[in-house]
This record gives sequence, structure tokens and C-alpha cells, in this order.
Amino acid sequence: MKPVDEQFPNPDLDLDEEPSIVCADPRRRSFLAGVGALGAAASMPMLLNAGPARAAKFPERPITLTIMYSAGGGTDVGLRAISTEMAKATGWDINVINKPGSVGAIATAFVQDKPADGYWWLGAANYNKFVRVMGHSKTVAWEDWQYMQAANSLASWSVKPDSPFKSFDELVAYAKKNPGKLSISTSGTGGLWHELAAIIAQAAGIKLRFVPYKGGKPATLAGLQGEVDIAGGGVHEHIEFIKAGKLRCLQQTGTKDIDVPGGPTLPTVGKFLPQLKSSLPVGGCYNLAVRRNVPVPIIKEIEKAFVTAVNSPGFGAMAKKRYFDIDIRTGEAADRRAAQLETITTHTFNQVKEQIGKKVLSASELGLPTPDNFDKWWPPKGYKPLA
Repeated sequence: MKPVDEQFPNPDLDLDEEPSIVCADPRRRSFLAGVGALGAAASMPMLLNAGPARAAKFPERPITLTIMYSAGGGTDVGLRAISTEMAKATGWDINVINKPGSVGAIATAFVQDKPADGYWWLGAANYNKFVRVMGHSKTVAWEDWQYMQAANSLASWSVKPDSPFKSFDELVAYAKKNPGKLSISTSGTGGLWHELAAIIAQAAGIKLRFVPYKGGKPATLAGLQGEVDIAGGGVHEHIEFIKAGKLRCLQQTGTKDIDVPGGPTLPTVGKFLPQLKSSLPVGGCYNLAVRRNVPVPIIKEIEKAFVTAVNSPGFGAMAKKRYFDIDIRTGEAADRRAAQLETITTHTFNQVKEQIGKKVLSASELGLPTPDNFDKWWPPKGYKPLA
């Protein structure tokens, strides 16, 4: 099976690439000279190895975590932090690589083609909810994978300090008079920041030009460099630039304003669009996933290490710094959330097909209910949680 839609090839990535292993013991870790702060190092595989004890039976060799988005974005930062803490707690060797493209389908296909032995993990966002509705893959999150959720994030729209738009209302007023003229960066067509930008634009009654990039970090840099009028992305991706005065946040999707210590206030979109208040907060969530046909005892070992890592002081400090909310879900709770998010996205994308610009499958084609009927539908016929 080739789950990646042939209409979205990525010539820069080799799906048959085998990850190399680099020693990254914290006491003797070194970095390649010239690696920049914008995350270029993440293009090099990183071995996370700490702790003296190694599991007797699993793992007996290094594990590879394949992150579905590019270096430096929220998914990359969050999953690398989790893998670091997992390595510290267990002594496991965890090799981390990035394979962005097709809103997660490239990485998904890569891991799917590997043995179901527990040594190949998928670093995902939002339970990989976009790949089926966009027609990139036929994989079903709650049938083919076991997901584990770590944390949630918030969306943000930011502009350069010299932007003529000093507030969200000013931007909306201009966009209404000039439909389609303003551009906003996204982490990929059909991805989370595209979805949320489309929902906000629709609620505001404006039309924007969506410009896709391969991840939240490149989308943020596009705003910094003036390639787009609005930097779309997450608060966690914008916050350091906001603190440094290089970006100004016009809105974020939390329930209330965020007061940055020693910095500006990030206004909630609920101030400007009251009709969205009941849906807030909205944003992304970060997941680790393994193939569901991996032996259950191995999945349970991975899950135990995952929960320990997310509850660690190290991950907690990173989450606080980046305005992540820790929200652990495993087992059937994660399966249910995966199905629920895909149901919502399918409904949303079918409402704004013209803004997506690509084929969008319907709920009936995917065997999904409407969001209003989800509670009656779950669990679907044939669903079995892992023992």
C-alpha cells in the first residue's frame, strides 16, 4: 500500500532513508559547527541517550522517532523534549529525524513501511487528523495506530512591528475592503494552522490568501521576512519573536488574554469574534504514535515511558515556556479523541472547500458521523481498544 497521495510528491525526501545514529550523551554531546538557532540541527538525526539502565527485553537496539513536521516548530520541539525525557528515564537510545510533507503523510508512510516491532515511532500533531480527509492516506488513527497525547497549544496571528495593522479589527476592516489581497502563512495546505486560519477568516467575514510552508517554524519565518502579511502559526512558535519585538500578536485562540511577563498582552480572538468564544480554546495537540500491531506489552512499555516523560520537570518547564497545556491521553481516551478531532476537521473542511483548494473527502466517504452525532457513534462498530 502507498498511502501518500501521488499528487503531492516530495522530491527532497527519500522515503527509504535509514536514519544514522549520533551519540548524544548529555555529558559529551557536541553540535555541528554552524548550526543556527532556527533549528537547522534537526535535519541531522539526534540520538538521545541518558540513564544507566536499559530494559532487559525491549529495546535491544536504538529506536527511531520520525517527526512529521519540520525542525523548530511546535511538533518538533515538543516531541524532541519528550524523547529526551524518555531517554533520561529509561536509558533507551532514541534517534530523532524529521520527514515533513503532505500534512504528515510522508512521515506516516515512512513509519508504516517499517516493521511493527516497536522500534519505529511516529511524532505527530493532532492525531494526524488531516491525512485521510485530504485523501493523502487511508490509514485510520484509532484502528491502525495507538496514539499518546502530551499537550495542547494555541494558534496565533502575528505581524511585523512596521505592519500598518495595529489590531485584529484594523486587519479585518482592510481585508473586507480588499478581499484576497492579504496573505497568511500556514504550516501546510490542509494543516492545523490552515484549518484554524480558515475558520477565523470565515467568522470574520474576510478572504485571505493562504501560503503553505513545511511546518510552523518556516511559516513564522515567512512572516518575519515579509514574505506574507500575516504570520500564521502557534503562540509557542511566535512567542520569542514577540518578546524580542520582532512580531506583534493580533490574536490568539485562548479563552482569555495572555499577559507576557515583561512583554505585551496577546489578545484573545474572543474579544473580536464573540461567536467563537464557546469554541475556545482551540489549537494543536502533540502525540507519539506506534503501529497498533506492535506487540501490546511493548506498546505498554512505551506508554509508561511516555507518561513519565510528560510528567517530568524538564518537559513541564518547556511546556510552560512555550505556553503549552499538558493534557495526557492514552489508550481508549486517545482513540476517542483521535476520532473526534477527525470528525470535526472533516466537517470544517467540507464547509470551506474553496479555501482548502484541494480535494476534501466527505464524512460519508470516511465512515464518520457529524460532530453533533459523535457521542452516539463512538465507539464505532468493530472498534477494539488495546488490552
